[in-house]
Amino acid sequence: MAGKIVADTLEHSTAGSIATNYVVEGSAKQWSHFQGQTSTLEDSFNTSSLNDRATGQWAINTTASFGNNNFSAMAMTGFNNVDAKARHCCFETTDFTTSQFTFNTTSGGTSYQDHPTTTTNAFGDLA
Repeated sequence: MAGKIVADTLEHSTAGSIATNYVVEGSAKQWSHFQGQTSTLEDSFNTSSLNDRATGQWAINTTASFGNNNFSAMAMTGFNNVDAKARHCCFETTDFTTSQFTFNTTSGGTSYQDHPTTTTNAFGDLA
């Protein structure tokens, strides 16, 4: 049996309340955590697959499509270097469709690079 709950406000017994449109419109609709050097998707939400297009070039495919191509997507890459313990973050979006976004990662330079840890998230309206 399928059900439907209709509410304009969610209320917690001690933490207050929030309008449901904030939850619907303001929550991440996709996120992923993957190992860039092995293309291993370690954990995700609304991520059907990860495509390794080339070194440092990725495509994220979503399970549920966005309502249009005007959603916001972000990625962060990082690695731990014994000397610098650096985190590098370069995100270059190359294409958006309702069910996929692509991006390239670098190490702050001009060449693309795979990193041990890469995370993504996207915000927008689902179809």
